[in-house]
Amino acid sequence: MNLNGASAVVTGGASGLGGATARELAAAGAKVAVLDLNEELGQKMAAELGGVYIKCNVADEQSVVDAMEAAKAAHGTIKVLINCAGIGTATKTSSKGQPHPLDAFARVINVNLIGTFNCIRIAATQMAAGDPDESGDRGVIVNTASVAAFDGQIGQAAYSASKGGVVGMTLPIARDLMNDGIRVCTIAPGLFNTPMLQTLPDNVKEALAASVPFPKRLGEPEEYGRLARHICENQMLNGETIRLDGAIRMAPR
Repeated sequence: MNLNGASAVVTGGASGLGGATARELAAAGAKVAVLDLNEELGQKMAAELGGVYIKCNVADEQSVVDAMEAAKAAHGTIKVLINCAGIGTATKTSSKGQPHPLDAFARVINVNLIGTFNCIRIAATQMAAGDPDESGDRGVIVNTASVAAFDGQIGQAAYSASKGGVVGMTLPIARDLMNDGIRVCTIAPGLFNTPMLQTLPDNVKEALAASVPFPKRLGEPEEYGRLARHICENQMLNGETIRLDGAIRMAPR
């Protein structure tokens, strides 16, 4: 897909992986709608990119319906959706005589898995009603999973389940949408230098970086953004989950 002039939506686009991706798409000429709950950072990012900020809770049906319509009104029919919105927790299944709170598990699933599908189904329906480009593409969807989908650590039952669900639905959704000319891929990042990791002590970040086989460092959000852009531009990438992790395989803790 030619991104120049394309209408693109990035959830969680105010910072981190989403922010870097929004910048990468804008650099390619896309018209970017930044969807996020953080109004201050979202407005700032949209102003930087010459795009629009739309407040959106991906886990809320009407919020997503309204946000996708607002993105269409601002930039035309959506051609690109990058799903980066997500949350994480660290809670054992059972610890100190207490079971994992069920509402906490459900919240992670609701945001990371159901929220991702919520955005996909609304955006894909809009994409399918649009005109294909010269290569037949009507749209591209890129989801964010995690290496935790494959080797989740202690305390990551909810997070791993949510990301494993994103991986599991990638191929069937690509098959659902194949006749509409919509491609679907997922990126499973490893240890990345996101705002969440930046809050950790330096010695912890150094230990995490050293655990990556090569390169021995944390991934940079820009590297995620470049891969997301490449997926958009390379038509043969479809129905695939790509680990972006420096060959790391996570230890139990």
